[in-house]
Amino acid sequence: MLTPAVRFIAAKGSKAQGGSIQLLCHVKPGVSANREGIATVTTERIEVCVAAQAREGGANKAVREVIAKVFKVPKSDVEIVKGMKSREKTVVINNFASKNKTPEEDVEIIKIILQESADS
Repeated sequence: MLTPAVRFIAAKGSKAQGGSIQLLCHVKPGVSANREGIATVTTERIEVCVAAQAREGGANKAVREVIAKVFKVPKSDVEIVKGMKSREKTVVINNFASKNKTPEEDVEIIKIILQESADS
């Protein structure tokens, strides 16, 4: 069974609200600067193109910046939790919550934002 590209992770604790969004990404480093951004979105992964080269953490930093820009969140809320030295990365957007929305609705909103970003 394939893992979905976008997952909602609920916050822990009885008083906690919101949660995090987990994105499964495939990164293409070293592309031209005008191609930087979300390239494609499928049910299994999100393809992210960055101009930075994959050395000394440059591509990882660029991935965080691209995701933060797409979702209009602070870069400090975006972290790479898996795949620091791989093109396959798990990126988490922390402190993500929409008021009066279910986790399923949040995931659908994320997918729409990603698809619109890839289409532009």
